[in-house]
Order: sequence, then structure tokens, then C-alpha cells
Amino acid sequence: MERWVGKVAIVTGASSGIGAATVQALARAGLITVGLARRAERIEALRTGLPAEVGHRIHAHPCDVTDERSILGAFEFVTRQFGGVDVLINNAGVSKPTVTLLTPGNTAELRTVLDTNVLGLVLCTREAHRSMKARSVAGHIVNVNSIAGHKYIDLPNLNVYGASKYAVTAITETLRNELRHDSSKVKVTSISPGIVRTEMIPDGFPVNEFPMLEPEDVVGAILYALGTPSHVQVHEVIIQPVGEKL
Repeated sequence: MERWVGKVAIVTGASSGIGAATVQALARAGLITVGLARRAERIEALRTGLPAEVGHRIHAHPCDVTDERSILGAFEFVTRQFGGVDVLINNAGVSKPTVTLLTPGNTAELRTVLDTNVLGLVLCTREAHRSMKARSVAGHIVNVNSIAGHKYIDLPNLNVYGASKYAVTAITETLRNELRHDSSKVKVTSISPGIVRTEMIPDGFPVNEFPMLEPEDVVGAILYALGTPSHVQVHEVIIQPVGEKL
């Protein structure tokens, strides 16, 4: 991780769960870390309890990844304040377990999942790459995917969540090949965890029946991928808790 010290990372969906843990871990590793989320005040609070030199590396900016103008504004802020981005962690993701595919009037919920998990990820990646290419940076893009992006998961009311994560799997491979054709040194990694103990778990979910990962388990995989030598690209990491039935 030494080569990233002093470099700039953006983490989307940074107000809780995997995103919040990633912000703190990257700041500890020496990166200037900008957390993006609608609840930016929760990112500011991540400095609490950290050594001052670590906390000073954490910055927050409000961003709704379903809104292109919000994304553009966030990346413009990072360019203006820090010169550009070197590492992007595409972590923002939602599910809407209150509806199924067949629930009448479910359009808004379905659009939110697709706009967040798919289009928001693509637009953030586009803007990060633009910054990296303009500065000839051998950066790294990490997509926080899901085991649901590799096989069908029969859990209630996942609706288009699985489809959105299958899209992330395809997008990651497409992006990797677009970068290869462009002779780019930017790396792309997909991290696909099983169930993680975060706020995305809906109320009433039988948590005691399922082994779960903690956000820090996923962060460990992100740090591993970022820490590889410049000639090594980790394509995919699948992480599941021992005993998970999915």
C-alpha cells in the first residue's frame, strides 16, 4: 500500500457499512480519502476516535449517485480540492425488499436499485477514469459487487437486485477490456461478498439463521487488491462466511 500514500481515493456509499469501514481503512493507510454519500454528516463523524493525522485525511462531500449532476459536482470538488482521483471504490448500493418484480406500482423502487447499483457505478467510473487518464495515473477501480452477481439467490423480494449485480459483473469485464484496448494501466477489481452485516439487511431478516461477514472482512479484500504490485491485477474476489448456504 506504500505507493498509495498521499494519493486520493473516492469511496461512494461511504456513510455506513462497507463504505464507512473502507474510508477509515484507506485513511489509516495514508490516502486522502473522500467519502461520498447523501448523508455526508455521517462521514464527517468517522473521524471520531481516530488519531488526528488519520482523521485529517478523511473528507466528506454530499452526493446522490442516482443524480448525474450530483456525481459531476462531487468529482469536480475532488479535482478542485485535491487535483483528481487515483482510487475509486464503487460501493454505493441499495436493495428494495418491500417490493417484488410483480408488485403493482413498483417502478420507483426498481429504478432506484438500477440507477444506484448500475448507472451510478458506471458514471462514477467514467468520471474517475477521465481524471486518471488526464493525469496519466495508473489508478485502481474497485467495484463492490455481490455473490448475487454470480448466481441466483432465492431470498424474498430481491427483485432486480440480483440483476443489478449481474450487470456489475458484466460491466467490470467490459471495463477491463476497454482499458486494455486503450493500453491503460488502470486496474479493475470486483469484490463479491456474501451476506454482510450492514444497514442493507431488512428489518425482520432472520439474522440468526445465516452466517454473516462483517464490513471489515470486505475491506480486507479491498486492501489486498490495492496492495498488489503494479503488474498484478486481481480480477475477482468472492468472499463468503463459513457455513453460508447461499
